[in-house]
This record gives sequence, structure tokens and C-alpha cells, in this order.
Amino acid sequence: MDLGLKAKIALVTGAGRDVGREIALVLAAEGAHVAVNYRKSAKEAEAVVSDIKKIGGKAIAYGADIANYDEVRKMTDQIAKDFGGLDILINNAGVVQRQRFVETKPENWKRQLDVCLYGAIHCCHAAAPHLEKSKHGRIISFAGDSSRVGEAGLAIAAAGRAGVIALMKSLAREFGRFGTTANALALGLIETSHSDKAWLDANREKILRNYAICRLGTPSDAASTTAFLASKHASWITGQVLSINGGFAMVG
Repeated sequence: MDLGLKAKIALVTGAGRDVGREIALVLAAEGAHVAVNYRKSAKEAEAVVSDIKKIGGKAIAYGADIANYDEVRKMTDQIAKDFGGLDILINNAGVVQRQRFVETKPENWKRQLDVCLYGAIHCCHAAAPHLEKSKHGRIISFAGDSSRVGEAGLAIAAAGRAGVIALMKSLAREFGRFGTTANALALGLIETSHSDKAWLDANREKILRNYAICRLGTPSDAASTTAFLASKHASWITGQVLSINGGFAMVG
């Protein structure tokens, strides 16, 4: 299936590793030009750029902390200058700290909300004028299933991601007249390089009892659906929350 992404310009936040990396590679394989955002993982981001160039694609790495609006705005303007515009925004970057709520402290809350919620707000606000000009604007933001059904130990991240879902629904209504869609992807547990391996190994059997498909997710599970929502075939899908979760939470 031709997704119609050839020469579309996509910004993927947190694209140096794991889910973000896989999304960047899938979009590039479909012909999109990719802005690979990173905060600290410059080496990994440049490796993604190199991998994209090896398949004949076009990509540039951009360092910016999405929790800082000034950095985001400068990055987005530079992307538009370098590539000639911006068509697709993938809000993938996030910070999640699993901890009992009563044991958390305000400094724990701030970083998670600054990245998970404000980071998405910053990127959407900076990208909006460029997406409007595109007439093919796509915003796809990641949320965990905890943001819809709750999960012990993830109260702060879940609260931030729930805000992102509300943001997507609101922007879907506001931006639809310009041809821009906005959707959220609610992920189940994706096993990545950031995963707490000791905790997973100790709890894997118990965790998998909650999944109809008896395995954890992989970055490629998220990337393929992201590419579809970014495509021409998803032009009438907006304001939706689509779960990629192996059957963890079946919310109507």
C-alpha cells in the first residue's frame, strides 16, 4: 500500500532510540523526510540519520529539550527552513517514573509533566503554523493506556498523558478546517532499552496475564500504526484514541 508519504516532512521527537527510532525509519522507508529530535542521545540520533541515508532517505538530527518552548520553537523553525516546511508531528518523547504516589515528590512530578504534557503542547504550538500551510497536517501523540484506565505507580505520567489526549481532541476540532488531523495512540507496555529489566523479569508472568495477546509490545508495533495515521489513508480519522496494547485495556 502506498501511504502517500513521499517527500512529506516529519518531526519525530525522542527519535534516537526505541519507538521513536523505529517510527523515523518506517516513515523514511515510505519516502518521508525525517527530522530526528533528541535531547541527550546525539550519537544515537546521528545513527538513525545514517541508517535513513543508507536507504536513500533524507534526515537531519536536531537537539532540543521539548520541555523548553524556546528550544522547540527554534528547532521547528529550523526544520521548516532546512526541509521547506513541516507536514507531520509525532509527539513520541516522554519521561515515565514508576513510583508509588505517596513516595513521589514535586520534583518528580515536574519533569514528567514538563515532558509528557508541556512537551506536546510546545511542539504542537510551534508546529501549528507550518502544519496549517501544509494542508496535509498530521499530529500523532503517544499516551499510555494508564492515561485512560489508570495504573498504580504511574499516577503522574498518566495524568500528563491524559492531558495530551484532551489536547489532541481539542486540536482536532480546531485544526480540522485546515486539513490537519490530531490523534493519540495509547500504548500498552512496550519493551525497550529504557525498560526496567529487573522489574520486568520479576513480574513478566503476572503482567502477561493482563494481555489477550500474551506478549509485550515492540517498537515496530507502534511504528506501523503511526505511519498509517500519518498517511493519506487516514485523512478522515481525527480526535481519536487508538490503543496499541495487545488487549490490555479494552475501552469502548
